[in-house]
Amino acid sequence: MAKADLVFTRGPVFTVDPARTRATSLAVVGDRIAAVGHDEVRDLVGPGTEVVDLTGKLLIPGFQDAHMHPVFAGVELAECDLTETVGVDDYLALIRAYADAHPDREWITGGGWSMESFEGGLPTRQLLDSVVPDRPVLLSNRDHHGAWANTRALELAGVTAATPDPADGRIEREPDGTPSGMLQEGATALVGRLLPTGTPAELLAGLLRAQKLLHSLGITGWQDAMLGELHGRPDPSDAYVTAAGDGSLTARVTGALWWDRARGAEQIPELVARREKLGTGRFRAGSVKIMQDGVAENFTAAMTSPYLDGCGCATANSGLSFVDPGALRGYVTELDALGFQVHFHALGDRAVREALDAIEAAVAANGHRGNRHHLAHLQVVHPDDLTRFAALGALANIQPLWAAHEPQMDELTIPFLGPERAAWQYPFGDLVRAGATLVAGSDWPVSSPDPIAGIHVAVNRRDPEADHDRVFYPEQRLDLPTALAAYTAGAAHVNGHDDAGSLRVGNLADLVVLDRDILTAPAEEIAEARVERTYVAGRLVHAG
Repeated sequence: MAKADLVFTRGPVFTVDPARTRATSLAVVGDRIAAVGHDEVRDLVGPGTEVVDLTGKLLIPGFQDAHMHPVFAGVELAECDLTETVGVDDYLALIRAYADAHPDREWITGGGWSMESFEGGLPTRQLLDSVVPDRPVLLSNRDHHGAWANTRALELAGVTAATPDPADGRIEREPDGTPSGMLQEGATALVGRLLPTGTPAELLAGLLRAQKLLHSLGITGWQDAMLGELHGRPDPSDAYVTAAGDGSLTARVTGALWWDRARGAEQIPELVARREKLGTGRFRAGSVKIMQDGVAENFTAAMTSPYLDGCGCATANSGLSFVDPGALRGYVTELDALGFQVHFHALGDRAVREALDAIEAAVAANGHRGNRHHLAHLQVVHPDDLTRFAALGALANIQPLWAAHEPQMDELTIPFLGPERAAWQYPFGDLVRAGATLVAGSDWPVSSPDPIAGIHVAVNRRDPEADHDRVFYPEQRLDLPTALAAYTAGAAHVNGHDDAGSLRVGNLADLVVLDRDILTAPAEEIAEARVERTYVAGRLVHAG
């Protein structure tokens, strides 16, 4: 055998390979893993071999993320960023400082504010007017399912008391019907359509800015959950094509083409054409993203029974199904027959059921085609639907950071779900016990892209920075190897990278070195681990 280009020795190595989970050495030749084992691997060390001593560290497969929006996140990092605080006065100070520092910007954009910061989760236009009265402001909230607008932005968009709510959203209003400044879901497009379009250079810079951060967190590949234009945001597809073409895209990226919920099956030929056009280098676009519902905090997640009001009584609102469930079954059947993976946003239990029904219809019509359809978010899953994931081959795409007690959950969600339904939230343990395959992601910039933080919450069901010791439905905790597998082999599987995600001979040398062995440390210390090195195809892309 040829001498290795790179050898890791003196272990531990966690392979995420059921046949052999632990080793102490690993060798790389070119872009592939050439050997996994123990002292015998050192026989591959030659004069030109780089040797990495793992004493006190842990080698694992590169992380992948099954659902994120890195181009938008990278662009937002250069805009008005409100993610580091939850104080209203702090928000206003940051917005004013950003506006003062950018007098040439026609619009003030960005976001990252948290609903918990405002009574009922609803900020007002008057607050924004107090710091930026003369220019339009539109700031997405942390989950990007709503936006905060000032009076000037609403005026420019012509949004008044007479403006009806769109079918897929809601304009929050003052008592006389005047828009209050908070726009939910599709209503954000009423103002977002006026935003200046990001230039190709800005989008490419956002992608590369994001990639650098993601590599520093050990992420070697991801699925971009929205390729297309939505609510004033430009399509990031060309940025990926440019980066893949010139070699600056070092990560492996699967793109999910956006399903326009205002249209029907007539868009499918366009999706086929885009799939063929966009695939180049380490970028391909073989998935279609269908957003079936909204989010629970603003009562747009689709539920099988109504939300409760502040007194615990049933309301008339059970959330929104953005795509007619009957039509959805037909669309998914056709997409499946064409070899597309379908990537659902399904947060409420009705949306989860509608997505599973659509996959069931596709399987009945086409047979099991192995297209790896997946349901992202899965906040509320009805117990009757847990076993359907394994039966249908549907993958459970989880965002573990959300499965913890924090103000948005405790104040804006649980009281309006009720105790029985609240206990159906983020049922990771039940899904595993029902035979489902877990794949993990972050939904960045909605929440942190750090896989270590997500793994910590998946195992502990508690935010490592929480000022309390309450555990969020502890029966749904995952063991650490299962959580690690969801962020490595599971995410690589859903992203279509069958030769990544585990450390086997012949697999791609996508590797991460952690500064400690989290498998032998106390579970409550997982979040303290840091990434020291990240490799993609045997090439070092990050060194801490």
